[in-house]
Amino acid sequence: MTAVQLPQGPLTPGRFPRRVPVRQILCLLPLLLVTVVAVQHRDVLVEGFGHLRSAEWPWLLAAAGATCLTWVAAAFTRQGAVVDRLPRRRLLATQFAAGSANHLLPTGLGAGAVNLRFMTVCGIPLARSSAALALYLLAESVTRVGLLLVLLVAFPDALRFGDLLPNGSAAPLLLTVGAVAVVAVTVLALVRRLRTTVLTFLRTALGELRSVHTRPCRALALWGGSLAFPSLQAAGLVLVGMSLGLPVPPVHMAVAYLAATVAVALVPTPGGLGSVEAALIVALVAAGAPAAVATAVVLAYRIITVWLPLVPGALTLGALVRLKVI
Repeated sequence: MTAVQLPQGPLTPGRFPRRVPVRQILCLLPLLLVTVVAVQHRDVLVEGFGHLRSAEWPWLLAAAGATCLTWVAAAFTRQGAVVDRLPRRRLLATQFAAGSANHLLPTGLGAGAVNLRFMTVCGIPLARSSAALALYLLAESVTRVGLLLVLLVAFPDALRFGDLLPNGSAAPLLLTVGAVAVVAVTVLALVRRLRTTVLTFLRTALGELRSVHTRPCRALALWGGSLAFPSLQAAGLVLVGMSLGLPVPPVHMAVAYLAATVAVALVPTPGGLGSVEAALIVALVAAGAPAAVATAVVLAYRIITVWLPLVPGALTLGALVRLKVI
């Protein structure tokens, strides 16, 4: 029998000679997004770095240390939100990468997507991973608002609330919140499939909540980490304020930070870019800071907490995608 070599014809239309390198493209996508965001906010970056040159460096180093500890606190909270044991080093690296993703996508979506994928890769079913994500958000929100209320009770003169809201804006804001709540309840009542999905998710989330709180170490990690996270963020702003000589008591700066971040959580901008800066400046002015110094403090704070970790975080995110950790 004689072997006959068939001629090599042209490729069939619509066929690719090689598979599209989707994972390699995803590795480079975070860096591309960082470049786009940096170009859009180049004026803020230049002004922020200018303020850093005139600051006292020991305080800035302490602020950078507090920022690094926020990723540790986030890792503790993520572990506390799920019964299963997560790999520690990969969990910490994921929180660092999730912080970068959170500044490139609408608030909460970037970090949520990264952590959801990480838990799924670790073998946790999607329903339980989603429940753990919801539990994390609930714990972080409760502790942030609770810490703010405790500080406001202890220091009632920390903020001048008349400067935070324009005259006559409180009633429309309350009406908007009430209207959104009514629409949500109406949609759930009318759409049976959506109602069934929501109820199933709530049952899963409540089951995960009970399971977590049957283990004291998980409950401590969940609530301790969720309390440490906003505390460290507020400490970072206080330290930057002290480095630039902001004439506001440290506790009042912390209250201003918590009030601003609670308010801006309702604004779906990427990582709060723009909205966080504006809210922080208004809150610091309401705490008694001069507008010019408050602006310098906020820009320097955002440089340390957002812009400096952004590129390393994007590189870490790409590496985790490449290594199939997420």
